Amino acid sequence: MTQADIQELLERRERLLGPGNPLFYDDPVHLVRGEGVWLHGDDGTRYLDCYNNVPCVGHCHPRVVEALCAQAGTLNTHTRYLHENILDYAERLLDKFDDSLDRVALACTGSEANDLAMRIARVDTGADGFICTNATYHGNTTAVSQLNSIFQPVGGYGKHIRMVPWPDSYRAPNGLDGEALAGHYADEVAAAIESLQRSDAGFAGMLVCPLFANEGLPTIPEGYLARVMELVHDAGGVFIADEVQSGFGRTGRWWGHEQGGIVPDVVTLGKPMGGGHPIAGVVARGELLDNYRRHEMYFNTFGGNPVSCAVAMAVIDVIDDEGLVENAADVGRYVLEAFRDLQSRYEVIGDVRGSGLFFGIDLVTDRDSKAPAADTARAVVNNMRHKGVLMSKIGEHDNVLKLRPPLCFSKDNADLLVATLDKVLAQL
Repeated sequence: MTQADIQELLERRERLLGPGNPLFYDDPVHLVRGEGVWLHGDDGTRYLDCYNNVPCVGHCHPRVVEALCAQAGTLNTHTRYLHENILDYAERLLDKFDDSLDRVALACTGSEANDLAMRIARVDTGADGFICTNATYHGNTTAVSQLNSIFQPVGGYGKHIRMVPWPDSYRAPNGLDGEALAGHYADEVAAAIESLQRSDAGFAGMLVCPLFANEGLPTIPEGYLARVMELVHDAGGVFIADEVQSGFGRTGRWWGHEQGGIVPDVVTLGKPMGGGHPIAGVVARGELLDNYRRHEMYFNTFGGNPVSCAVAMAVIDVIDDEGLVENAADVGRYVLEAFRDLQSRYEVIGDVRGSGLFFGIDLVTDRDSKAPAADTARAVVNNMRHKGVLMSKIGEHDNVLKLRPPLCFSKDNADLLVATLDKVLAQL
């Protein structure tokens, strides 16, 4: 496809989908095929995918494709008929959680899951107020968009929302660290709870990603999540962990909240749950979901349909059978060590963070000031794309390189990633 063809495709896209529909990279990539950790462009270029956690077991995994096709060729309908798939999958999924999390409701997207989680908390508490961080994103429904500090919702934020600073260890205030830093950020949450309790909204709960992925994947002060959850519970609120990005083995453990040593009241799931097929879920303490269903019927036409559940079951099967959680932990350690070697040689790398196969590389203009280098991050992402490696950037200052490859990522793949990043940084 020529540059003229690409331009025509972009014009068609804007004409049909409207302006502002987001695309990655200054020169967008036209993809036609995926397999494992590789994506293929229309011009024959092969890209190492270091970004897409949706196909978590690899692009077009044959067992996932087979499960989809077999069930689609047999039956697919909504969940108001009896069918074993949703029950078999519910049992298999819940077996991966703490025993206290013993109910699940299925949906299609992470946005829907977070929306439902908020409704569950509102019914449980009788309040409307929620806490999130000041540099995050949790979805695009009307309710959930109120928690998005990266993209301000149309009409602005309601009086029922409080945003607190995310737990930044790299640019910690007043040089704090350890328990003192955890306490500092926990105090911010305590103040937000008190503010909501004094308001007409009251306090319903707090919703955060347990890795604070959109915030820049910070090194979380030890004990912070436990202290915050205790504050939420003491105030009668519901603690919701958004595992849409961090779940299904991404961190080298099944769930991101395990890393923080906590068991949330509600966990929301999405992206990697179907390995590329749209399915999402809310896992909760039974009394919370049961109480919600006594007050309101929740029905999602496609949530938990036989095909989606067959696909999601295949994803868990592949993760277990191919040891992908263990692979994420093992290869993740290897990658992190290699990134830290790059950090020792390039002043632009201020900090390297990560767990499992989820990494953040904080780029700075200089290490003394730790000033974010957003322009450099953009240049790196685009140059890596032209050298056949796909990644992105995140963070409050848009300066953190974001990498989260499929869980089948190997050490050979890692060597190619690191070598390419080395070349790009050297050219800068």
